[in-house]
Amino acid sequence: MIELLQRLIATRSFSREENVTADILEDHLRGCGRPVQRFGNNVLSLPEPDGRPIWLLNSHHDTVRPGGGWSHDPLVPTIVDGRLYGLGSNDAGGALVMMLAAYLHMSEKSDTPVQFAFAATAEEEVSGDGGMALLAREVFDKYPLACALVGEPTQMQMAVAERGLMVLDCTWHGRTGHAARKEGINAIYAALADIEWFRTFEFTDITGDLGEVSMTVTQINAGTQHNVVPDVCTAVVDVRVPGSHTHEDVLAVIRAHVSCDCQPRSMRLRSSSIAMDHPLVQSGLALGMKAYASPTMSDQALLPSGVPSLKIGPGNSARSHTPDEWIGIDEVESGIATFIHLLETTMRSLQ
Repeated sequence: MIELLQRLIATRSFSREENVTADILEDHLRGCGRPVQRFGNNVLSLPEPDGRPIWLLNSHHDTVRPGGGWSHDPLVPTIVDGRLYGLGSNDAGGALVMMLAAYLHMSEKSDTPVQFAFAATAEEEVSGDGGMALLAREVFDKYPLACALVGEPTQMQMAVAERGLMVLDCTWHGRTGHAARKEGINAIYAALADIEWFRTFEFTDITGDLGEVSMTVTQINAGTQHNVVPDVCTAVVDVRVPGSHTHEDVLAVIRAHVSCDCQPRSMRLRSSSIAMDHPLVQSGLALGMKAYASPTMSDQALLPSGVPSLKIGPGNSARSHTPDEWIGIDEVESGIATFIHLLETTMRSLQ
């Protein structure tokens, strides 16, 4: 698995450009005698369903583009003092090979109460329509999932909940005029009150492990030149929605309080969770793992609605998308052993 991870790091796999890493993973699965299907750059291994509930082991093989500050080529896997450096090593290469190793191990067992499937997905970093969303439409609509385990760097703790995302494009309108004479209606000034509302408003009925609705203004743009009062101001608002609320309800509250034209880019990135009394969670707790709500998103948001899902994997989310991204060799090795132990323990509890 370490050698496979090094091959993946050494292969360019930016979102929507993952075809070569998909080839590598497909060849590896075929070499291990497992069935393989390709859906774009998604690699799926799903044995012929035999009536048992299907549990999906999943992680993604696309990466973000490297930023500045790297001390070596991000596409050259480098091991120093037990750390494997390289783009995608931590997010989510370590989790990907962990999921693959566990799938190869568990799929050899014919007496488990569930049937395991594996998916290496594309376009996770951009929440693209050609990644998990494609598999949800093309495969899991026909073969429903009973549970999904999504590989991301969680330090091998259990992320039992994840907030959904709604990105809003907001527009305020005014009227142009000469700045020296204070003519016109300044669209920036019209935006100020709403921006302050986004900063300070607190939603009621905060329940569950996902916490509160959060709203953050992340981009703003207005004006054409220094002496013209701007007639248009636009802003982007990042809204995180816990399972205690729906996107529709949150949007209705926002529109009732702000003066701008407020349009969501998408309503499809929903919150996800798994019940604390689920056998998988209970097995993890018995093994000393911690359960927490994750602040970051993953392919969980694009799983079919209602599928219980848990996020877990080696590595640390704080290293993701950073210069000199790395994962410890021991993190991957112990992660594989721990994860297989978790699955085997859970299978025994289900029998």
